[in-house]
Amino acid sequence: MGPVELLHMSVFSQSFSPCGRFLAAGNNYGEIAIFSLCAALSPDTSEAGRKPVLTFSAHDGPVFCLESFGGHLLSAGDGSVSAWNWAELIKKNVKAVWTRRPEYKASMEIPEINAMVINPRDNSVVFGGGDNNVHILDLEHGVFKSVFRGHTDYVHCLSVREREGEVLSGSEDGAVRIWDTRTSQCVHCVEVHKYQKCARPQFGKWISCLTTDSDWMLCGGGPSLSLWHLRSLTPTSVFALSGCQRRATFYQDMILAVGQGPTVSHCLLGGQVKAQIPCTPNNINSLELNTNSAEHQVLTVAGSSQFVDVFTNVSYRAFSLCF
Repeated sequence: MGPVELLHMSVFSQSFSPCGRFLAAGNNYGEIAIFSLCAALSPDTSEAGRKPVLTFSAHDGPVFCLESFGGHLLSAGDGSVSAWNWAELIKKNVKAVWTRRPEYKASMEIPEINAMVINPRDNSVVFGGGDNNVHILDLEHGVFKSVFRGHTDYVHCLSVREREGEVLSGSEDGAVRIWDTRTSQCVHCVEVHKYQKCARPQFGKWISCLTTDSDWMLCGGGPSLSLWHLRSLTPTSVFALSGCQRRATFYQDMILAVGQGPTVSHCLLGGQVKAQIPCTPNNINSLELNTNSAEHQVLTVAGSSQFVDVFTNVSYRAFSLCF
């Protein structure tokens, strides 16, 4: 890859291996890189220890989504989902175990997949993107078992509320829809931009960021990042962050959020922004916490750069991996 391509690289997605010793990252050129955290975190590591142990071409377009489940790395982007065996990737054997594509309405253009999340409750993968729909792929039988229709524009983000058997989706149309996975029906539709304290008309109404934790939901994008109580469907805290947020996660007693701008924001549940930690990319697409391994508990952040920042302590960047 030449210097121009490296200059224009964006990393869209990340996923830790089930053993927690490896990190996969997907870029805008359709490539997936596998990094060894053992090598990168070793006190006497060289520059080579922070480069990929394997890089391979996985999709024709950007790899927008990566998820690990049941020994497999799932990747998506160009309208299809592929599964790769983690044990084989670690041995540098690159061969997709399977590739599946939903039945899209007949059109020349295949809609990209922009969001993907695992639902362990029924062993399925949920994804959405350019066709405005949410698709459910049964991982046990390899078949698409349902489609949730209701959004009128691009689906940007998804979250599973496992205990309730619900899937949440956020879209360009400004709505967060809550779906009952048993009936495939939308049970609630929250138009975040219609709540005055969340609205930011200058940024638009689109929802690009969504996560849940039992009875709580975080969402943002055009509207401000806000914390919602799902039983009452009301916003309880609004975070005064500039720009549009792309990812947020609950972490201990706070919220970590990233998006436009070269920082990871630490927010308190009450709405206060406690700290903004500098990172390498100017815009951040992906934020991952490694909970799969006690000895490699790191936070990794990636975006508009060939570098993936690694935080061994969430309060500062320790070093960067390089695609």
